[in-house]
Amino acid sequence: MNWYLKVLKQYADFSGRARRKEYWMFVLFNMIFAIVAMILDNVLGIAMEGIGYGPLYGLYVLAMLIPGLAVAVRRLHDVGKSGWMILITLIPLIGAIWLLVLMVTDSNPGENQYGQNPKEATV
Repeated sequence: MNWYLKVLKQYADFSGRARRKEYWMFVLFNMIFAIVAMILDNVLGIAMEGIGYGPLYGLYVLAMLIPGLAVAVRRLHDVGKSGWMILITLIPLIGAIWLLVLMVTDSNPGENQYGQNPKEATV
């Protein structure tokens, strides 16, 4: 949960680097909270017919858009890629697979053009 809160504290910080653990823990908790919001929409009866989600889920996704993009860009910086590399997902199938490969790749050792390696800084 601390990793999720760390990302929220760096709400729109697109500079620096993010460890693999920081990124994937944010993704995990983000998915859990999105599912909870979807369930609440259905329990409260405010979900749209045929879609399965409603305004709570929509507001949550909207609120997490900028922090999600920011942590993804910082994660790309950690493997030595530009944040613009996130646009590779516009290439159908191949782009999403390549981005996934980049997100699971280990950090570049030492300092790179985006800053000090966060894994080495915390050890």
